[in-house]
Amino acid sequence: MPRLHEVLTALDALWPPDRAESWDAVGTVCGDPEAGVSRVLFAVDPVQEIVDEAVKLGADLLVTHHPLYLRGTTTVVASHFKGRVVHDLIKNDIALHVAHTNADTADPGVSDALAGALGLRVVRPLVPDTSDASGRRGLGRICELPHPMPLSDFAAYAAKYLPATAQGIRTAGDPAKPITTVAVSGGSGDSLFPYVREAGVDAFLTADLRHHPASEAVQQSGLALLDAAHWATEWPWCEQAAAQLDEISDRHGWGLRVHVSKTVTDPWTTQHASAPER
Repeated sequence: MPRLHEVLTALDALWPPDRAESWDAVGTVCGDPEAGVSRVLFAVDPVQEIVDEAVKLGADLLVTHHPLYLRGTTTVVASHFKGRVVHDLIKNDIALHVAHTNADTADPGVSDALAGALGLRVVRPLVPDTSDASGRRGLGRICELPHPMPLSDFAAYAAKYLPATAQGIRTAGDPAKPITTVAVSGGSGDSLFPYVREAGVDAFLTADLRHHPASEAVQQSGLALLDAAHWATEWPWCEQAAAQLDEISDRHGWGLRVHVSKTVTDPWTTQHASAPER
């Protein structure tokens, strides 16, 4: 059985902490470096439902994409939900490790997993990492569809192959517009519009698109937009990351049992379509 510090060293090799954005909070939140690890759970969010799942599973390590304390804290009192998460993790000897923006820009990274879930061919990063001589690391990915399809069909295709959420897929643009190339970015992506326009793709699939940036993008360039739930665009990374750790475990003979949570932690639970005009 490997020790926690051995597993964390392997994870840091996949997603080096020094490649995280300066504002980010990645790495190990809690856990004894000398504790043994036999079972690992991957999830997007370190929320109570996921911690309860880790406890029930008997996990020794929980790896999440989103940080628990992004801006730091002065208390872990259990009367607050984040403090309760820490208490439950420690009481049950479960370590918590976070790979966030360092996983976004990795090779493969979060957007590679998103592209893979949709069967897209990755051409190159949308925003290349200038420190990467191979040109494979970076934020977002520029992709090609298996075959051209109208925006409406591509949206239905994406809704079918991404995890189901109350939001589904929203689109902006002509439903009949042919889509051959698409930029994808897991998580919030409207800060990337300048790069998307420069790439000259037909569409942009991401999450958390705001009114004004989306409206300006459509008006300025005729770009088609697909807005999915934030959680749904990042969950495929959990499967990709779990497969990476499985391979490492096999190589070292660790015998880790690696799991991916299928619990939907997207905060939106229902959607009601607007009533038609009377």
